[in-house]
Amino acid sequence: MVAISFLLSLPGCCCCFSSSCSSSLGFCLRSKKARQIHMDSLATKRISAKTRLASMVSEQEFNLQADLLQEFYMIPSIDKSWIFPSCTGNNMEMVVEMSQLNLLANTKRKYMSSVHISGAVEEDYSWSPFPFELTGVSLVVPSWSGERLLIVRNGENNAKNGPSHVRLEIWSSTLLLKEIIVEPSLHGPVYTDGWFEGVSWSQDEAYIAYIAEEPAPARPTFGKTCLKSEGSSNSNGNDPGSWKGQGDWQDDWGEGYTGKRRPMPFICDINSGVVWKVEGIPDDLSAGQVIWAPPSGEGTQMLVFVGWSCNSGNFLTKRKLGMKYCYNRPCALFALESTQASKISPKYDFVPVLKMLTESISSAFSPCFSPDGKLLVFLSAKAAVDSGAHCATNSLHYLEWPINKSTLSKPVVKDVVPVIMRPEGGFPGLYCSHLLTSPWLSDGRTLLLTSIWFSMGTILAIDIESGKLLRVSPSSESSSWRLLSVHKTWIVAAVSSPNKPSSLMLGKFSTKNSAADFCKAWNWLNILDPWLQFSDQVKAALSNMTYDILKIPVPNVECNTQLAEGAKQHFEAIFVSSVIPKLSKGEVYEKPPLIVVLHGGPHSVSTTAFSRATAFLTALGFNLLLVNYRGSIGYGEEALQSLSGHFGSQDVADVLAALDFVIGEGLADSRSCAVLGGSHGGFLATHLIGQAPDRFVTAVVQNPVCNISLMVGISDIPDWCYVGSFGMDGCNMYHDPPSLDDINSFYEISPIAHVSKVKVPSLFLLGGKDCRVPIANGIQYVQALRSHGLEVKVIVFPDDTHAIDRPQSDFESYLNIGVWFKRFFQAEAKNKTTLLCGLRQ
Repeated sequence: MVAISFLLSLPGCCCCFSSSCSSSLGFCLRSKKARQIHMDSLATKRISAKTRLASMVSEQEFNLQADLLQEFYMIPSIDKSWIFPSCTGNNMEMVVEMSQLNLLANTKRKYMSSVHISGAVEEDYSWSPFPFELTGVSLVVPSWSGERLLIVRNGENNAKNGPSHVRLEIWSSTLLLKEIIVEPSLHGPVYTDGWFEGVSWSQDEAYIAYIAEEPAPARPTFGKTCLKSEGSSNSNGNDPGSWKGQGDWQDDWGEGYTGKRRPMPFICDINSGVVWKVEGIPDDLSAGQVIWAPPSGEGTQMLVFVGWSCNSGNFLTKRKLGMKYCYNRPCALFALESTQASKISPKYDFVPVLKMLTESISSAFSPCFSPDGKLLVFLSAKAAVDSGAHCATNSLHYLEWPINKSTLSKPVVKDVVPVIMRPEGGFPGLYCSHLLTSPWLSDGRTLLLTSIWFSMGTILAIDIESGKLLRVSPSSESSSWRLLSVHKTWIVAAVSSPNKPSSLMLGKFSTKNSAADFCKAWNWLNILDPWLQFSDQVKAALSNMTYDILKIPVPNVECNTQLAEGAKQHFEAIFVSSVIPKLSKGEVYEKPPLIVVLHGGPHSVSTTAFSRATAFLTALGFNLLLVNYRGSIGYGEEALQSLSGHFGSQDVADVLAALDFVIGEGLADSRSCAVLGGSHGGFLATHLIGQAPDRFVTAVVQNPVCNISLMVGISDIPDWCYVGSFGMDGCNMYHDPPSLDDINSFYEISPIAHVSKVKVPSLFLLGGKDCRVPIANGIQYVQALRSHGLEVKVIVFPDDTHAIDRPQSDFESYLNIGVWFKRFFQAEAKNKTTLLCGLRQ
């Protein structure tokens, strides 16, 4: 039994239920007046029944659920992988980075293991006897040859001792070659966020370029020694006669970047151990995703990086708008000329020349050179930048690189895969946030990447010259695939589904079959870990789980003549359930309760990839409906853009249409439905219990958007409020501060406008350090619900941000979610029995 205190409070229920809650059951009494009197009586009984049932969730059941959830949290995640040729024969070596949640330490435990592949893909493989834990490791980056390994250790800032040193370790296969310690006065922590993050080995493996925080500015000193400089004795804050002030406030990139300083490129000379900052970058530019350009025939070495201006041009504001998950921030590729290999030194005797490479396009990121060095390939989110949507359909481009010249002429951006407005021939468009460091097959022209294909993650192959696009992952199954590594004709991928945790797949491309069917040209081997064992509880739950992707017709499409054609096509929902048991003759199958699960964004997606939370809730006996309403990514640009300007109406209608569909198909009981969502999903959930108050038993929300008129003034993404309310026109309407008319419009499309109609209890999970939807937004809605006599449980995680993803917080969240749903679905089941008995009387 998990040693855990009984955290869940179980207050008596004080929910007020209207007679209309029971009318949806479809029973008809002889007159409206008689029915009203009868229903009022039943409503009173329901309230007292729920009060009695509050004590049904015992400490024992709570701990049983805690045990089960902890078993699911033991399942490891596959994070990264690399594959290299072995020193002997045709063998291959695979390195895998994985992680597990360490609940006691409230961290992720990262570790690595290796797999030896013997010869062809059909032959044997063997895992190393034991993995090794990456304690204190921030990043692991192999060199091009695989003969060296960079390990970055950022350390932790200490309030007493100040910023910590960054350690760069260079390893061979057998020993530590060099350790380079970087003083905090040179730069702060190396970026490991997956967006600004960039670490690149030079081709000769003598230098490493990377992105790190600028050093912290000097803070003023006050007191008796206030005239002492930063470098003088006792200036570290230990002098009892002085103290450190705060200094000027500096704007940052919002959620996930609070307190982080400007990202900038730095270079490390491995041989000498010298590290220096790359000069020539303007103060108003943040740099990220740095890579080395191929050396030219004249010996010139250049750096290419992505730059973001502090001023968001598409919203005409001087402030930094939130960056995390916001691909609508204008960005461009830049090159630093004249960074010659012979002159790479911290003592510049020249002024580096900065050149913008992508002036003709509003977004360019994730740069990658072709194997021959002649093409610079990159992704673009121009559809998001130009429309204001935080995420939209991406495109793929390249520009020709002057491999034999030391200077750059004006480059021309060429299209490879354009923005797809609606699915044509099945392909819905590119939805990819980054390219691998080396994503190329052996032909040098075929690039591989991961993208969203409707409700699935899939691996695509793109001919960079012709633009021809083909699926690599099998199209015959509905699992989700993720590309991890590419080496010539070999690829490593992770594959999972709601009932199957991630497993490694090794693919070998066979040129013999490629002409006939590209998808069938791949021979796949499942790299099973023989030591990976699940508990009996988890194995039983997964074996009893099934899922299906449902195609949902668009509601009221005939009435809306303004819809683009792509927005009239079906959207999807993933139905996850337990396998229906075999019934004896005469037995009636009682449908399990249904939880409608809504993703955030709104321009995000729920895929068929494995989720611990989804598996846990299904194991508790619930069916799940994950709705990819129009506006989700993976369905073409027209469907995605149809939601902008219609927040709180079109998305609400889509969710109700999906719910009606599963009820009509006999997959759910209309009397046993609840809703769960976070962020925009929480926005939808609170809208649904207000706009459709008789459809749901209860709601659970995480950091929900409840009042846009409040959010616009305190969020790191006020632009989201404008685009959601006014569509693309919101880009030009953006104001700091918003006008009174704008405030009124924001309120009208917010859930709080319908709060007086809510009838059901709800659970709120809020992050105390949320910059995206600050906690005041949820608290205001909670207080409004309580003023109407409704039961609301609130859990605040003081140190969590918008995602509430710290392991202990995530665990406590889903444990409470499971217990909450159990409690109110049990109460609803009891009410069904009471209601039927009352009607028979």
